[in-house]
Amino acid sequence: MAKTIAGFSKLTKAEKIGWLAENYCGGDKDAEAVLAQYQLSDKSLQKLHDGFSENTIGNYVLPSLIQHSAHLTANMEARGGGLRKLYFKQVDGMDHTYQLMAEFETCNSMGANFINTVLETYASCLEIWFEQKAELAEKYGPLQIVMSILSNYTPECTVKAWVTCPVSELTISNNEAEDILALSKKFKTAVDIARSDVFRATTHNKGIYNGIDAVVMATGNDFRAIEASGHAYAARSGKYQSLSRCELTDDSFYFELEVPLALGTVGGLTALHPLSKLSLEILGNPDATTLMSIIASTGLAQNFAALRSLVTTGIQKGYMKMHLKNILAHLAATEEQALAAVNYFSDKVVSHSAVRDFLESH
Repeated sequence: MAKTIAGFSKLTKAEKIGWLAENYCGGDKDAEAVLAQYQLSDKSLQKLHDGFSENTIGNYVLPSLIQHSAHLTANMEARGGGLRKLYFKQVDGMDHTYQLMAEFETCNSMGANFINTVLETYASCLEIWFEQKAELAEKYGPLQIVMSILSNYTPECTVKAWVTCPVSELTISNNEAEDILALSKKFKTAVDIARSDVFRATTHNKGIYNGIDAVVMATGNDFRAIEASGHAYAARSGKYQSLSRCELTDDSFYFELEVPLALGTVGGLTALHPLSKLSLEILGNPDATTLMSIIASTGLAQNFAALRSLVTTGIQKGYMKMHLKNILAHLAATEEQALAAVNYFSDKVVSHSAVRDFLESH
């Protein structure tokens, strides 16, 4: 019969172990001894490990994985990075299927190849260890490593960018006669809709990544990985919603974007592609943390600009200007014809046939 206890978290570590031994191990002191022999001799280090999770009662040492990958992690550790956390978990909804989760600090490198190499080393190490444990194979059957691969979902590596100012100093409309407070409320409503409605949230976040992707690609990073992580993060509550949010309090406007970003400024294409190197130089050769801040700020600015258009003139006005230029180029309009067309269509609906008719008549 299961026993319960109130205030378990308030007990000392020794008291927790004693209670477990007494109530679940029949008072067997050997149980306490088993836990004790896996404690670290360095008490300050043990205390640090105890703080990694709640109600820690012991250390569960995985087979010599860290030592077997030491030759791979040495250089990263010398730069202040390396393995930060290693733990075991069952795959949700799948019996007898588990994941060995490893978290790394890769400093200014994105570190994909580094991580995948280390993970494959862990897999080989586990296979060898399992083969040496005949009793485990007899009890559970043969070990099968399905795959070793990093995850592009990085919810622990997020960046927040925000802007705040008095509503009276906010510029949302070019028309000074517009009620700026009313437009601010309309702007906030547009963000709130994207936080509540998945149809709007999808396009809202796509607009954010219009800005983010441009800088990510320019600096030689993987925009597909960044986007995949961002969309997963947008659905972390179980409902897909906006990555940005807006607040209006008294006379204060606050607009914020929080996104997961894992990228690098060294290694990969960043060190090889001339345009990537030039882009980083233009940005002041930032480290990875600074680049993440730049990228998040770009996403916020892009989102603000899109919402500003949506709640004022509408998004199509800007799109139609670009569309008109594309049509004029397609129809091989002269410079004189193009200038006349831009003036003519300033207050008219743009279509391919309408532009063609205009050029034929001029």
